[in-house]
Amino acid sequence: MNILVLNAGSSSLKYQVIEMPSQHVKCVGLVERIGMEDAIFNHEIDDEKHQEILPILNHEIGLQKIAKTLLDKKIGVLNTVDEIKAVGHRVVHGGSKFSKTVIVTKEVKDNIRDLFDLAPLHNPANLTGIEIAETIFTSAKQIAIFDTSFHQTMPQEAYQYAIPNKYLSKHKIRAYGFHGTSHKYVSEKATEYLGEEKSKNIITIHLGNGCSMSAIKNGKSIENSLGFGPMNGLIMGTRSGDIDQSVIFFLMKKLNKTVVEVNTLLQKESGMLGLTGFSDLREISEKAEQENEDCQNALNLAGYRIRKYIGSYAAILNGLDAIVFTAGIGENSTIMRSLACENLEFLGIDLDEAKNKIRSKEIREIQKSTSKVKILVIPTNEEIEIAKQSYQLIK
Repeated sequence: MNILVLNAGSSSLKYQVIEMPSQHVKCVGLVERIGMEDAIFNHEIDDEKHQEILPILNHEIGLQKIAKTLLDKKIGVLNTVDEIKAVGHRVVHGGSKFSKTVIVTKEVKDNIRDLFDLAPLHNPANLTGIEIAETIFTSAKQIAIFDTSFHQTMPQEAYQYAIPNKYLSKHKIRAYGFHGTSHKYVSEKATEYLGEEKSKNIITIHLGNGCSMSAIKNGKSIENSLGFGPMNGLIMGTRSGDIDQSVIFFLMKKLNKTVVEVNTLLQKESGMLGLTGFSDLREISEKAEQENEDCQNALNLAGYRIRKYIGSYAAILNGLDAIVFTAGIGENSTIMRSLACENLEFLGIDLDEAKNKIRSKEIREIQKSTSKVKILVIPTNEEIEIAKQSYQLIK
């Protein structure tokens, strides 16, 4: 059974055609820098890579390009669109309505739309992917897999905010956690790699344009750095992460900014972009090496924030067996991993800088032999996880 997996991020779109249940990946693709005149389109089949630089100004154009490529006689993998039996869509926010994978209906789409305000960088792109896929892959079942589902195991002390109880019971205002598909995938891979006895307490660190960390105890999420929306916690590409609520009131009251302006500021103009003028960590790292003080400061701030969460998660886990770096930055940024592990020897975290510089697509350990805690780099594969859940649902 062929399953097309679509993973729409705020500025990217990943896709794979996966044959299930064998999990054979027929092709892999990525659209980067959506919204730019010089967007990058990558398509790979049987280790043969195809790349184009072209304007892709929105997700709709990107998805149309993907569909056309899948049917291409030279580099495509389909003869007709009917060969796709299901399309699995990553949806960031499921709110209180979705705790598991579902087949898309009008009601499901309406509920995803209702959650736009809570995930404005993602849910609109996710819904766009669903709606376009419905018009192209007409005989396939459309399936939604929610980032929040994996974190439904968080205890009440982790998800409830200290505001009047009615806001939880009536309005479902609570921490939901995000990037659940990725955290679930890499935590399971870590357990397979280390064995159950040596992976009871894990911290997974998902670093991309969006970032989050999870505390995983015995395979279950008990804490995630993102909350009611995918905006707080770590410093991200354009999102501020944690901020004192008083700053929001100051911006509105003293600087006369509207709710919309403050939301735009914190969601789209802050984070690494606000600190440096760049949202891509590759550019920031290059500028930092050229002694750009703003970029050096931003990297230090981001590393500090990760270390602070590692310390707090080690406390609530009551022990630590491993930390796992994953996603685009977590898997590829030597400097970010180094800063994240700096001065944590008292917790048993001791990074080997030589191992840290080794690049690989395989699971690898980057700690010193004397380190009590395993430091793993595990490439995430949210697409395989989405395909698995889609297949299980329709089977």
